[in-house]
Amino acid sequence: MTQPLLQAADLRGAACLTTDAVAGIACLVEALRTGDGAFDDGHDHAMAPCTDTSSRGGTRAVGGNAETSLRWLEGALTEDNVQPTVRPKHAALVAALNGVLGDYLAAVDSPLAIAMRFRQAGRPLLLERFALRSRLAGVAPKLLVLLHDLCLNDLDWQRAGHDHGAALARDLGYTPVYLHYNSGLSVSTNGRILARLMEQLYDAWPAPIERLVMFGHGMGGLVARSAIHHGALPQRGGLRWPTRVNDLICLGTPHLGAALEGSGRGVNILLSVAPHAAALARLGKVRSAGINDLRLGNILNAATGDEGTLDNARIDLPGETRCYAIAASLGSAEADRQTRLPGDGLVTVASALGKNRRRSLAFTDARRTLVQPASHLDLLSSSEVYGRLRHWLA
Repeated sequence: MTQPLLQAADLRGAACLTTDAVAGIACLVEALRTGDGAFDDGHDHAMAPCTDTSSRGGTRAVGGNAETSLRWLEGALTEDNVQPTVRPKHAALVAALNGVLGDYLAAVDSPLAIAMRFRQAGRPLLLERFALRSRLAGVAPKLLVLLHDLCLNDLDWQRAGHDHGAALARDLGYTPVYLHYNSGLSVSTNGRILARLMEQLYDAWPAPIERLVMFGHGMGGLVARSAIHHGALPQRGGLRWPTRVNDLICLGTPHLGAALEGSGRGVNILLSVAPHAAALARLGKVRSAGINDLRLGNILNAATGDEGTLDNARIDLPGETRCYAIAASLGSAEADRQTRLPGDGLVTVASALGKNRRRSLAFTDARRTLVQPASHLDLLSSSEVYGRLRHWLA
């Protein structure tokens, strides 16, 4: 069944595969076929970046065209859906593919297209009161919803032995649930789908919700803002949950856009956490609807006419929610001043804090913080970040 609520921005780039996409798929197929396929043996069987010759050879090996290559990948990677145990490396590869090709995968009804779900420990949650009570040990009245970044998945919140969600559960009594979504779709499409899904979660939560926190890393912060915006629109049917969000925390979120170079270098920072990263590098040049939104900091699609104001620059933070922004910088404060705050390698400090000379989102100074030295991915395991989270959410 086609992914619900697909919008024009998702479909424009999904009509056909670009040359880079075809070559990248062929590289990945070649890497998987020539490796031993043991995704969970602790080794990354990445190859050197594919040449044009090897890309063509990889395509020929599975039948000579991109469609055949994708079908081969579907057979190799979707077995994760029926396995009794979670296979993190399979999940990482599928998430990476969705980040760069997710709009295409959804448009052609590929089994590789991720359908949005709430998960815990990599397994979907049934949004029914008794099922949630049975599945989630000690359901708390403090609900924490975590939203991952572009090309990542819900398992990537676990980094360097730390998970902000699990730590907040342990120390402050929150119950975390993790969103798993197709990050190649436009932010607005994901926001619309999430708005409805959040209402289902809110209605099914087994305990009275005393505090509702949304916590987004990178693109996840934009998706959270989009969902709150969509959920509050009168034409959405008066959803209840948007006005009940107490806190929104944005971790390295490109509110004012991200520096995703044409070479794909910025996207490759995120693809680097997936197995066969070198083979995926060719896909770093592909621009899904989600990547284009991340580059611009969009939370709406200007191409559609049912979203209220279509000017992303006029959309501020949700007024009834405490909003926090955490930025990272790879260098020292002095080095940042000299280089105009280069940021975390993907998102500038100004963009993550939502403030530059032309625009300033309504984060108060007390709710903006800079962590350094740290990269975009270091934010997921930073003890300094966690200290701020504990302070804000206690």
